[in-house]
Amino acid sequence: MQFSLRPKHILLWGIATVLVACSSEPEKTAPALPDAPTHTLVFLDKTQSVNVNKSYVNEKYRQVLAQIVEENMRNKGDKLEVYFIHENTSKARALSLTVRAEKEGIEHANATDREAIETAFQMALQREKGIYLRQALTKLNQQNSGGSNQWTDIWASMPIIAKATEGGSDVKVYYFSDMVESVQGTERRNFHSNPPATDAQAEEWAKADAKQLEQHAIGSPQVTVITPFEPTASTRENSPHVTHYWEILFQELGGVSIEEL
Repeated sequence: MQFSLRPKHILLWGIATVLVACSSEPEKTAPALPDAPTHTLVFLDKTQSVNVNKSYVNEKYRQVLAQIVEENMRNKGDKLEVYFIHENTSKARALSLTVRAEKEGIEHANATDREAIETAFQMALQREKGIYLRQALTKLNQQNSGGSNQWTDIWASMPIIAKATEGGSDVKVYYFSDMVESVQGTERRNFHSNPPATDAQAEEWAKADAKQLEQHAIGSPQVTVITPFEPTASTRENSPHVTHYWEILFQELGGVSIEEL
């Protein structure tokens, strides 16, 4: 028995064939979006309570700064800003650096050319990193003999962090400090003369202070505190209650956890 396709059947068969052919084509993936640039904020404590001339402190801080430059300054547009912590932290930007080295035309290059482009980029990047590290170390060792070394305004770092997060960068914050806030005023904290005595008090103060600082939308940066304390430091020198205060404060402001080195 022979079957014949009527015009209507031929049309339906043709449409089905086209649909099957389209469905068998490999899906086109969207091009990968470039990573957001890294914006690194380094706050160097320039008050009397932190002595970078001590060999332990200087060596520790130098190593961490070198690690920061190496790991965070990797692509064109990555930025490093250094601020001094003292009485006038918000106006104490000491350094601002941005990676300029870039890979050119790597998308359409063959394997040999791609390797040459990558090598040239890494060489240029390493030269920049060397310059950045030398400049950062110079700022680390810079002394502050002025009157601003009497007070430690860490709260003033919050609007700086908030501004950095506005641009959509991956913000990483590093405090090279003992984190002993000490500012005059009835609504401020002076942990030199009146530190929190317990974790409960530290938590109470942090939650109250967060209400004063919540106007600064700090987002969710990565926050690391590099303390100047040796492993043998006493709890009076390296107070766990002060540490708890900052842990709660950052949690209240943006759900941010702190890593301490």
